[in-house]
Amino acid sequence: MATVGGLLLTTPLANISAETKEKSNKKSTNDSYHMKVLLINGSPRKNGNTFTALSEASKTLEKHGIETEIVQIGAKPIRGCIACGQCHSKGLGRCVFDDDLCNRIVEKLDDADALIVGSPVYYGQPNGTVLSLIQRLFYCAGDKVRNKPAAAVCVCRRGGATAAFQTLNMPFQMMNMPVVTSQYWNIVYGQTEGQAALDTEGMQTMRTMADNMAWLLKKIHANGQPDYPEREATQWMNFVR
Repeated sequence: MATVGGLLLTTPLANISAETKEKSNKKSTNDSYHMKVLLINGSPRKNGNTFTALSEASKTLEKHGIETEIVQIGAKPIRGCIACGQCHSKGLGRCVFDDDLCNRIVEKLDDADALIVGSPVYYGQPNGTVLSLIQRLFYCAGDKVRNKPAAAVCVCRRGGATAAFQTLNMPFQMMNMPVVTSQYWNIVYGQTEGQAALDTEGMQTMRTMADNMAWLLKKIHANGQPDYPEREATQWMNFVR
């Protein structure tokens, strides 16, 4: 057993859950593999510029024969992690709190082969609710995202996007998720609804990112089953001993 941030882990982070493997087996038939990308719209505005950016990526992925689903985070509150650790100590595989969107997305991760998270930029940071969501998702259901390709998308009026973009990418790197790049950072500009579509370079960046994700997914699933690297058992080392 090990701890992260003071919370008790009952299973090694390097393991992929048997449930995830079982889901993968069910999705493959012969040498074909039905791939799906889950896109999380971290904006409270349903049809805002974050949605426009994610939709551009979604359309490109579908041209490659990859199913997509965009989940709207909405304007309802999403609680932050309270470090109770019950998701691990009770072996839940989901958050003990079931009163918001978190566990609905945990369920969707079973069928997702990759993840794209988009957010508007607020004060140089991603939307606070999407950060709360990602932190809880990755802690309570890390086995459902580990090794799966991921990309972050940030949308801003003028500045702060690179800082927000870095913040969204950091959890991916802790979960052995290959970070999908593009021809530029995955940033789109726009203020009022629909302006993002006028950012021609930003839209092309979304399409290139989606092309790269499709290429990577096809390589990973070339033999009809996900071909993930073998992982060493995690070696925990605290700075203060």
